[in-house]
Amino acid sequence: MALFRKGHTSRSLAEYRANFNRLYLDIAWIGVLAGGAMAFVGVFISRQGASTFQVGLLSAGPAVVNLLFSIPAGRWMEGRAVERSVFLTSLANRLGYLLWALLPFLLLAQAQVWAIIVFMLLMSIPATALMIGFNTLFATAVPDEWRGHVAGIRNALFAVAYLVTSLGCGQILNVLPFPVGYQVVFGLSFLAGMFSTYNLARIKLGKKGIVVPSGARESRLRLDVLRGPFGHVLAVLFAFHLTLYLAFSVIPLYLVNVLQLTDLQISWGAALLSLAMLAGSTQLARVSRRWGHQRVTAFGGLLIACYAGLLALAQGFPLYLVANLFVGFAWGLLGGAMINYVLERAPVADRSTSLVWYNLAINAAMLLGSLGGSLAGDWLGLTTALCVFAVLRLAAAFAILKWG
Repeated sequence: MALFRKGHTSRSLAEYRANFNRLYLDIAWIGVLAGGAMAFVGVFISRQGASTFQVGLLSAGPAVVNLLFSIPAGRWMEGRAVERSVFLTSLANRLGYLLWALLPFLLLAQAQVWAIIVFMLLMSIPATALMIGFNTLFATAVPDEWRGHVAGIRNALFAVAYLVTSLGCGQILNVLPFPVGYQVVFGLSFLAGMFSTYNLARIKLGKKGIVVPSGARESRLRLDVLRGPFGHVLAVLFAFHLTLYLAFSVIPLYLVNVLQLTDLQISWGAALLSLAMLAGSTQLARVSRRWGHQRVTAFGGLLIACYAGLLALAQGFPLYLVANLFVGFAWGLLGGAMINYVLERAPVADRSTSLVWYNLAINAAMLLGSLGGSLAGDWLGLTTALCVFAVLRLAAAFAILKWG
């Protein structure tokens, strides 16, 4: 722990190490959850006959909930211990995956599509507070000088867990009949979410814990926080996420209906993505020290633009795999660089309020992007829409570098 600043006692160093390990286990289990339920839910509803609009609602619906509940969530967290708030909201959010697994027993195909969308809405209520609380928890549990290091390891562990899980789930879906395979995948994701929640509950921030001070007044959404450099950061990250979610609405349908990929082929692409993410994660700390979090975020955005462009050019499985190499390496960098970029630019005295603004901006981008993407997919066609989205992503990456 040589990088710690002077003033840390041996006891505090031991506490930091323990918290780092809990953060590592948390993200590993999240990688399992993401490699299962989150990687395949769009494919699942596409195979159940979902429309472009319904696929878009998977992102747009939670975005609406987050926009509506960000202020109440911030108000609810004021004066509460961050550790307990994170545990409770995580538990409430992850219980929803168990309901996903039970759906085929209860409803017909089209009803299952709408049920998944409704459950996503309900799960997004605690997820809103969880996002705000976890960012505060991470900033408190990890000293400034170690954030790049811890984020890089977390990204690497996420990538490994995602790699193994996506390959395993692909085999499960290939062997078991539809929809039983998806029920198994969603059930495993529920268990992974519970293990993640357990490790979050074990993070300790001191004898009395850390509370979100009432003086932060997230509920007021003070406009003065947006003046200066942090306002520029929010603007460019809003634009970047807008371009992300424009494409998210059409990609599952593109893979199933245009490229006509099987579940096993999609799982191989997801596995290759996670392998590239692992490679990117191993370089995060080094490139962040050399380039800074802003430039690394911009470079990741450039690679994500390449992903959309390559996917639009794909005629089948091979170029789909190449595209996943680009996006995987990009997320290996972005997964740590972007939040560190935000924390670096957020005013220290108003960090909680700044994170609420960040949450609102990202969810507004999710809402507009998801709905706009579904409309563009229907109007332009899936392939043309992806080409347009690639150009917009390139422009957003340049904006981060130029004006962020």
